[in-house]
Amino acid sequence: MSVLHPIVAVTGSSGSGTTTVSKSFEWIFRREKVVAARVEGDAFHKYDRAAMQAGIDEAEQAGQRGPSHFGIAANYLERLEALFDEYGRHGSGERRTYLHDDAEALAAGLPPGTFTPWERLPEHTDLLYYEGLHGGVVTDNIDMARHVDLLIGVVPIINLEWIQKIHRDTRVRGYSMEAVQDTILRRMEDYVHVVVPQFSRTHVNFQRVPVVDTSNPFIAREVPSADETLVVIRFREPRGVDFPYLLNMIHGSWMSRVNTLVVPGGRLDLAMQIILTPLILKLVERRRDALGGQP
Repeated sequence: MSVLHPIVAVTGSSGSGTTTVSKSFEWIFRREKVVAARVEGDAFHKYDRAAMQAGIDEAEQAGQRGPSHFGIAANYLERLEALFDEYGRHGSGERRTYLHDDAEALAAGLPPGTFTPWERLPEHTDLLYYEGLHGGVVTDNIDMARHVDLLIGVVPIINLEWIQKIHRDTRVRGYSMEAVQDTILRRMEDYVHVVVPQFSRTHVNFQRVPVVDTSNPFIAREVPSADETLVVIRFREPRGVDFPYLLNMIHGSWMSRVNTLVVPGGRLDLAMQIILTPLILKLVERRRDALGGQP
C-alpha cells in the first residue's frame, strides 16, 4: 500500500459486471478531477486468442483440462504484481491492452484477440485503477492484495454471473452456447481456487442477487434487469461506515447484518457513488497532504 501512489482494484469473474462497475468509477474520477492510470487485467493474459485455443486443444487431445484465464499459469501475474509494486513506490509502470473485438482491433491496427505493445503509464497520476480477474490474488509466490489500498469485489450469485456471461459472449462476442458452456466448465477449478478466495480480502463487496427465477441459466432469455435484483454490499471493516446516512440516502435499503447493507438493484450506481466517492477522495487527499498540498 502507498500514500503517494495508491492503487484501487476492482476484481471479479468474467461476466460478473466489473466493466459496468468501472463506469461508476469513471464518473467519480471525472467529477472529482482524479487522474487515474487505468490498467485492464486481460492485458496480463499470457497467450493471445489463437495461442490460448491451441493450448486448450492440445490439452484436451491429451485427455487433460485445458488452460483457463482464471488460472495462475495462463497469466503474467508476477508482472502484474511487479507493476503494482513499481506504481506504489514510484507512480510508474508498464501496461498494454488486449483487443477483444473487431472495433478495438481496428482502432489499434492489429488483429482481434492480440495485444498492443507494452507502454509506460502516463506520468503524474493520482492513483492506479485496475479492473480484472486477479486484483486480490494471494499464492505462495504472489500477493496482489498487499499492494492494493482499496479492493472492491463484484460478485453476482453464480447463476446470474453465468447468465450475464452467456448473453455477452453469444450476443456481443459471437460465441456459440456450447463454446460458452465449455469455457465455464473448464474454468471451474480455477474459479473456486483462484477467483473466489479474493472476496474474503476485499474492502467492499457488491453482490447482485436476482429475485426472479435463474435456476437454469442456460435457457434464460434475458439477463434479469436491475429492478429484478437486490445488491448485497458487505464492508470488511464496518467501523467508520455511516450506515444511518446510507440508509437515509438509498431509498428501500436495509441492514441484514452489522456489516452488510442491502439495496434495490436499480440503486446500485447511486450506492456506489455514495459509498466509493469518500473512499477515493480519502486516498487522493492523503496523497496530496503528503505532497504538501500539491496536486
